[in-house]
Amino acid sequence: MIVASCGLAVLLTLISLPGNAAEPVLEIHIGQQVKQLSSAELLKSPDVRTIEIADDVSYKRKTQYRAVPFTALISAKQLAQAETVQFTALDGFVANIPGTLLNSAAQPWLAIEPADKPWSPLKPGKPSAGPFYLVWRAPGKAAVSAEQWPYQIATITETIALEKRFPQIVPKASASDLSSKAALRGMQVYIANCSVCHKINNAGDATIGPDLNRPFSPTEYFQDAFLRKLIRDPTSVRNWPQKSMPGFTATNLSDAQLNDLLVYLQQMAKQR
Repeated sequence: MIVASCGLAVLLTLISLPGNAAEPVLEIHIGQQVKQLSSAELLKSPDVRTIEIADDVSYKRKTQYRAVPFTALISAKQLAQAETVQFTALDGFVANIPGTLLNSAAQPWLAIEPADKPWSPLKPGKPSAGPFYLVWRAPGKAAVSAEQWPYQIATITETIALEKRFPQIVPKASASDLSSKAALRGMQVYIANCSVCHKINNAGDATIGPDLNRPFSPTEYFQDAFLRKLIRDPTSVRNWPQKSMPGFTATNLSDAQLNDLLVYLQQMAKQR
């Protein structure tokens, strides 16, 4: 299935190659143009480089990849016109990243997993971050969150902002009210960090985690202190082998951002 919106989509498919082998293929749609690039072709691109990531969010260590700058796939001009670029992973994780961020000094690159040198598993018994992984060489130069490092990428689609596609996630707010302003800021925190796994009011793209407002908001069944602990370190509240929610340290989510997020969730609890 080809996923397309606003004229641009990138779909990861598996195609049969000689010898019944299967290789990941990146299919790029820009307007009416369609381009299919296999991992092997991308690795032969004149734009490919060996890059080092000092602090890889997914592997939690220094890493090295063969990669192409993201602007080699989608030009700076096209990114300037793209309101949002959506990355959907094989497991249903969905990151909506502003086009301006993908065209910023944070330097996003698409890392490509070579067939003959597979990357390490993310965890024992789990797959790697491949075949395609969005990494950032200078994330400190822009507001890049830990959830904006999508791996195991299946599709990349240009679209409009999440709150425009799903207005039911927008808090009813007054521009002059301080709590309303906090709720609006909190919505952006939700979009960058929570919408990758969770919907609000059954609205959104993700399918991994539970809805954060239906049937109830976590602000209604967690005391404030325990909800903050859950967000900072889920294992400090509950833990089981299949858990998938990461913790958000103050480095990834400031106290001010966490406060705004909770104001947003409290407001949305009134908007079912």
